[in-house]
Amino acid sequence: MTLGEALGVVAAVDPGPLAPGAELRLDFAGAEATVAIGVSRLGHHSTWIGSVGADGVGRMILDRLRAERVDIAQCRVDPDLPTGLMLRERRTADRIRGTYYRRGLAGARLSVDEIDATRIATAGVLHLTGITPALSDSARATVDLAVGIAHDADVPVSLDINYRRALWTPADAAVHLATLASKVDILFAGVDEAALLLGNLDGVDPASDLALVTESLAALGPSEVVLKLGADGAVAWAGGELLREGAVPVTAVDPIGAGDAFVAGYLAGLLDGGTVSERLRLAALCGAFAVSVPGDWTGLPYRDELGLLDGVDVQR
Repeated sequence: MTLGEALGVVAAVDPGPLAPGAELRLDFAGAEATVAIGVSRLGHHSTWIGSVGADGVGRMILDRLRAERVDIAQCRVDPDLPTGLMLRERRTADRIRGTYYRRGLAGARLSVDEIDATRIATAGVLHLTGITPALSDSARATVDLAVGIAHDADVPVSLDINYRRALWTPADAAVHLATLASKVDILFAGVDEAALLLGNLDGVDPASDLALVTESLAALGPSEVVLKLGADGAVAWAGGELLREGAVPVTAVDPIGAGDAFVAGYLAGLLDGGTVSERLRLAALCGAFAVSVPGDWTGLPYRDELGLLDGVDVQR
């Protein structure tokens, strides 16, 4: 189960500045929705809770989630506010720039009214990101309520820091997300996000002192810490042991959504009952699938496709 914001995405197809006549592609995005789709494609039941507008973009988002077998029964359709949008341009061949139109719109209206305590209490895992509590006071209250319900019911909680500078300052984010991290069981972060939470590690290079960084994050409260290292793979701290997993080699087409795909694989592995090493491997495979095609969620693999990245170029 996860909750958050989903946005329509208008993405430029070709590199270069936006100009009249540019070819654009309509899609949608949302870190938590991407995780929900990824977990569903790997054979588990997933639920996404969010608020969208009563408009074409909102309908598109909900229709796609239904098609991906994601439970949206607890979603709210706001009759007054539109669904948010993101304009994504590929300014150069390898530099993507996004402009958000989200403040005060339907996604930020997520509230405690959408929370069903019984369903959270029976979930296999509750997944959150650092995006949702930054959207609005009501969204932050919703996250806090969901965490409290899960904690009381012994439901594991995972948190992907997913820091968004456009939503709040580093100082505000560090305070709130460190507090939230102390209440979760599994913590996901990038190297820069780890540094955001651990501002007291003077003289430490988070990119090289991985054991120290993961141990320091674990000291905040989570029993498992996963550092996402992009092309260098990932490491996980669990049970007093540091485990490493390399990235799966693929031709990268679009890096957007790779971290969420990674999380989806890791959580699906958790629901499989897999070891931390097995979860990391599944996470790395999902991340590789995601970057190999355009779009945030389109490339997420189905369970029977995982073998495609085993070195065989053509499957017959």
